[in-house]
Amino acid sequence: MIRQVCGICVFLFPLAVLGGEPLDVWPGLAPGETTSNAGEPQPFRKGEEPPVTRVENITHPTLTVWLADHPNGAGVVILPGGGFGKVVTDKEGSEIAAWLNRHGVTAFVLSYRTTQPGGSLPGWRRPLQDAQRTMSLVRSRCGEWNLDPNRIGIAGFSAGGQVAARLLCDGGRKTYDRVDETDDTVHRPDFAMLIYPWNLYDSETNALIQDCVVPQNCPPTFLVHTDDDRASSLSSVLFYAELKRLGIPSELHVYGSGGHGYGLRPIPGSQISTWPDHAAHWLKSIGATAPASN
Repeated sequence: MIRQVCGICVFLFPLAVLGGEPLDVWPGLAPGETTSNAGEPQPFRKGEEPPVTRVENITHPTLTVWLADHPNGAGVVILPGGGFGKVVTDKEGSEIAAWLNRHGVTAFVLSYRTTQPGGSLPGWRRPLQDAQRTMSLVRSRCGEWNLDPNRIGIAGFSAGGQVAARLLCDGGRKTYDRVDETDDTVHRPDFAMLIYPWNLYDSETNALIQDCVVPQNCPPTFLVHTDDDRASSLSSVLFYAELKRLGIPSELHVYGSGGHGYGLRPIPGSQISTWPDHAAHWLKSIGATAPASN
């Protein structure tokens, strides 16, 4: 079923149907895990139309591959949001993948591990491990998916945006011990999209959070936020300011209204649903959606 909502096609098929069978991110248990649970969806929230899928209790991260009908050789790993306690697999996952596919980009939706009761690690740590591993996994299998290993990007939404930003700033160092030869493959993205990244701004220091020191080799980055987002737009503004200071080609859009957590979906009274048009233009400008060479 495809449902039309305010001019945008929202795909409501289960992820495994349109995207294929999920792939394991780790061989066996993920680092530090004692269980292997792909997660359970929460009940749909009353009044949400279209409904939003939120998956919790993930200890076994998986990756779903979305192949474009006319692939151009570029790939993007998608990190949905969910505040680390859940993963929004459709609004910030499969719907984004379908949009990228329409631009010839092969997409990879990551259902990363979520926080567990009594856990001692900060909420972002395990998702960052999963994201680092996934970037190496995708690049190491470029031949299988007909991808250019120099055109592999990352797109993070909300909490996933924070994870993506931390990955951009990790200095090329993984936050887990080597598991196998996949981890020998570089995990640095060639471009990035941070869409309403969550809590990169530290109000006490009036600066980016401690672990987000933008490096000189940070790839070109596209950022989107709204002025009325309770997760301050200073997260995106300050990250962009550092990119600009370092001379890294990037683009920032701050809309007056739209709140938080919209994905591709329109918000009444806001122009936030135009951000994908700007993003598509930017992806083309950096060569991410250029036709594959013969």
